[in-house]
Amino acid sequence: MRGRTVWFVAGTAAGVYAATKARRAAYRLSMPGLIDQAAAAGLGWRAFAGEVRDGMTQYEREVAARLDTHPMTSESDAP
Repeated sequence: MRGRTVWFVAGTAAGVYAATKARRAAYRLSMPGLIDQAAAAGLGWRAFAGEVRDGMTQYEREVAARLDTHPMTSESDAP
């Protein structure tokens, strides 16, 4: 009797899991799901672009600071 109960619970859990996965897959392939995925991809791309832009700005500042502390001598500066 105990073995049947265990298998019944295991089968029920597997069925609920499969039904949930199927419902999520159906939503992802529906028009609202595709719109949501496109919006999420756009948001991720904008966040990535912002991070890159911030990194470039910081690097440009570091390079400018290094150039300011070690000025290069040009021919007009030479005695």
